[in-house]
Amino acid sequence: MWRILHTINSFTRLIFNMSKRKVLVQFGEKVRELRKEKGLSQEELSYKSDLHRTYIGMIERAEKNITLVNIEKIAKGLNVELKDFFNSTKK
Repeated sequence: MWRILHTINSFTRLIFNMSKRKVLVQFGEKVRELRKEKGLSQEELSYKSDLHRTYIGMIERAEKNITLVNIEKIAKGLNVELKDFFNSTKK
């Protein structure tokens, strides 16, 4: 019985982590897309956003679970609204 519960728990964590990873990848892709549309390097965006230059790359590569405070900083750095990160034309 314990083995079954452990397997179910492990599977649930795996699914949750896959879902979490997907949202980080999608967010990072959107940041990269908007940054390139603005003609900014990662370093320029980091300066405008008051974040470390390596942090922008980590976000774009989905290596960091970004906070809402930092999402707002990046939005200001890109001169976009928060909602622009979550609007998608992809289906």
